[in-house]
Amino acid sequence: MIFEKPEDIERETNAIQKFVSLFDGSYKKLDKLDIDFKIFDKDKALIAYVEVKGRKRDMSNAYPLPISLEKVAKLIGKRLNPVIIWACTDGIIYGKVYELKGEVRWGGRPPREGSFDDAELMIYYAKQKGFKYVKF
Repeated sequence: MIFEKPEDIERETNAIQKFVSLFDGSYKKLDKLDIDFKIFDKDKALIAYVEVKGRKRDMSNAYPLPISLEKVAKLIGKRLNPVIIWACTDGIIYGKVYELKGEVRWGGRPPREGSFDDAELMIYYAKQKGFKYVKF
């Protein structure tokens, strides 16, 4: 079951638009069971794949940054410049997966009715050199 609300989709859209605006790129939303986006440069060449995670906190208070290990595995399976973006309330934090180090442990959220993967293996990223920050 997909639990995204309209405000989650708006947060994701704002984050990806901010990200591609940094290099005059564009994006294409992928299937709801895939990772989130294909990223294209200004010449429309495919340059990366991106997963966007909502983080209902300011960037200064966002750590550790969580993401499902399964999502990261699916993202790196695309092979081409896998990037994770955390959409915070005041901007985005992003980094290339291959430049980040995280801690793997069981986590997630309390299970919701109809969900089978709220509690799962997660990667938690502490603040580190590989992250970049862009304010909204």
